[in-house]
Amino acid sequence: MGLLAKFSRIYRSAKQMYQRSMKSSPKELYLRAEIKSHGLLSESPRDNLIIQGDNRAIIRSLIADDRFNQNINLIYVDPPFFSMADYDAVLQAGEKSFKHKAYKDSWSYGMSEYLKMLASRLLLMRELLSDDGVLCLHLDWHASHYARVLLDEIFGSENFVNEIIWNYKSGGSSNKRFSRKHDNILIYSKTKKFKFRPQKEKSYNRGFKPYRFKGVEEFHDDIGWYTMVNMKDVWNIDMVGRTSAERTGYATQKPEQLINRLIEAFTDEGDIVADFFCGSGTVGAAASKLDRRFVIADIGKLAIATSTARLFKENTSFTILDTRKPQASSLKSKVNISSDRDEISGIYDIKVELGGIKLNRAESKLDEEEIEKIKALIDEDPLSLILAWSIDFDYDGSVHRPEVIEVSEDGRLQTSFCSFKMDKTAISINILDIFGNVEHKIYEV
Repeated sequence: MGLLAKFSRIYRSAKQMYQRSMKSSPKELYLRAEIKSHGLLSESPRDNLIIQGDNRAIIRSLIADDRFNQNINLIYVDPPFFSMADYDAVLQAGEKSFKHKAYKDSWSYGMSEYLKMLASRLLLMRELLSDDGVLCLHLDWHASHYARVLLDEIFGSENFVNEIIWNYKSGGSSNKRFSRKHDNILIYSKTKKFKFRPQKEKSYNRGFKPYRFKGVEEFHDDIGWYTMVNMKDVWNIDMVGRTSAERTGYATQKPEQLINRLIEAFTDEGDIVADFFCGSGTVGAAASKLDRRFVIADIGKLAIATSTARLFKENTSFTILDTRKPQASSLKSKVNISSDRDEISGIYDIKVELGGIKLNRAESKLDEEEIEKIKALIDEDPLSLILAWSIDFDYDGSVHRPEVIEVSEDGRLQTSFCSFKMDKTAISINILDIFGNVEHKIYEV
């Protein structure tokens, strides 16, 4: 039996998974940390969420939350593409780099299994969308044609908005076929009330000469004469290159320019944007810069670590949640804390210094060669494995709310900080390594 013949069965099975999810109790989300931007003091960390866990459980929990249920204005979906390949992230530690498995895109039961996974989540995502919202599903030639049929069923073919062709230059070429250099972004609305703000682009005149049509405003640049027209559905945008300032090293990272266009076209300032396969956190970074709120999620600890560090650098407020109870980290660090009290003022001078680190167990997503490189680096410069660390000098015993956040830049990391306090206080420290391990340490001063 061919796939098309099985299609109704696939969709029926996905819908049953969706119905079971809707009948189940929402999964508790454990609060890990609240990050308060020092540059945006008016912004609450609760406006933005980073969540680690299975996105089916996460979406079900958000549906039960009135802040998000039917209130998300744009959902960008960048799932595995059914490439039947595994993808590595390139992690940087000082001058050395390591390949770490980012995610698998292999499906033992073929396209049927993949489409069930996708459809069951798209059904849940539709619940979250506002009446004026849209969903953007980003795929390529492997499965976009099947996904279009699924989306017609879930949203209604009458709610199809656009198919965006993202054209790019990067990658190799083929001698057996025309090179595959585009992805497909399928856009569907929940109702006919969806927001849309046309974006403008240059349209160069034939021969790059002025037309001088009455009432038509023309412009000139180094290429020639052009007019500004509403943007078409083929977008020429470069991929994130090796030297790009955006580059995180995470596999299949998407450029901010691509996400910016979607956000600016379909949302207003203050709207909520979501991405439940967040990878390197591009949606969170783009939304923050455009004054939108965001909810991003991923099951992989490396994706969450990459997104967290990236948003640290963007000076963005957010809350970190997890579907799992706190677990012991494979990362173990040495932290030195000293405290001196001024007898006249009664103020305590507290100093926190990050020392060496070690990994209690080998990273499961590193091959033997990479593990040996890591062991050598730990002996040489263990602090180069730290991606970021943060300090809450007034820990309330519950939630980590750091006053200090330090992110590694080109292998450089400040390892000592001071604070002055009137009273003795508990100190909470979060340490994040390049593999996504998080160690939470608490000290009574």
